[in-house]
Amino acid sequence: MTAASSAGASPAAPVSPAPMPSAPAPPPAGQAAGDHRVPGLAAEQARAVALINEADEICLACHIRPDADALGSMLALAHALHAAGRRPQRITASFGDEPFEVPEILRFLPGLGLLSPPGSYPARPEVMITFDAGSIDRLGLLAGPAAQAGHLIVVDHHASNTRFGRVNLVDPGAAATAVLVLDLIGALGGELTQDVALGLYAGLVTDTGSFKFSTTTPEVHQMAARLLSTGIEPGAVARQLWDRAPFGYLGLLSGVLARAVLETDAAGGHGLVWTSVSAADRAAHGLSLDAVEPVIDVVRRTEEADVAAVLKQSDDGLWQVSARSRGAVDVGRACARLGGGGHRNAAGFTGSRSAQETMARLRGLLAEG
Repeated sequence: MTAASSAGASPAAPVSPAPMPSAPAPPPAGQAAGDHRVPGLAAEQARAVALINEADEICLACHIRPDADALGSMLALAHALHAAGRRPQRITASFGDEPFEVPEILRFLPGLGLLSPPGSYPARPEVMITFDAGSIDRLGLLAGPAAQAGHLIVVDHHASNTRFGRVNLVDPGAAATAVLVLDLIGALGGELTQDVALGLYAGLVTDTGSFKFSTTTPEVHQMAARLLSTGIEPGAVARQLWDRAPFGYLGLLSGVLARAVLETDAAGGHGLVWTSVSAADRAAHGLSLDAVEPVIDVVRRTEEADVAAVLKQSDDGLWQVSARSRGAVDVGRACARLGGGGHRNAAGFTGSRSAQETMARLRGLLAEG
């Protein structure tokens, strides 16, 4: 069963069925990826292009519990590779979650029918490409195939990336993994269709916080313009990603915010605000784990705290921790030391202890700055 069938009929993608206008010519290879920031990235991209062009089998994988940048980037390349007349003959795309379900908020992305459950993923892929995964364990059930792949290409923009591939297209200066994938598609000679552009735009707009984060550069806006030139409707994308929620979310949010804790002396005196969402909280309101992801965006608005954290309990009892910083404290470093990773201002990790113990560990590391 594919993700599309397990999720039921997915809403129509917010793109126009009209013929696609021609897009501006892609920038030179390496330009969009920010090769001036990462020496050797252009050479790594050339190696990736050669491997992809020569392969008869390519397997794509993004990180578990995928967000828009991970899934959108993977689907964008899947669309490009499936274009008429392109090798390879066999293309598989998946992520290593069980049960295998596309987050409801991402079911508007085109190409869900291209996905396969991890159980049907080749054990020893000829060429495997990962998206937005900072380490091999972030692939979940697909970590095994990654370790056995003939050639493993890692495409990512996290500073905490462990460079676990044979080829590593890793640029911590890129605003999103989508930036690197657009550049890779251009190097492959792929066409920027609406389906390709929509996946990439979803990744770009989410990882830049709707173009509010410090990673939003002139080049980011130029990339957005290229993607929008295919006919994407940005308002429709925004409605899918941010402007809707189940009614039960309002009740949950009320209780979660009521128990938020502000610690003005924490995080080296820069302040910490945090709260938690238990599995029982979600069950009481009929919400999935991905439905409570936006809680962090409300909590992080607290003016008195540089750092915000939200602990979300999954059905197996583990705590998925999202951490955000206004810039004074490096939450990426703290989360990396707890087995997670991310960026200076946005990161996360998984905790197996109680919520209080998990916060105590994070609090101690945040005190170091």
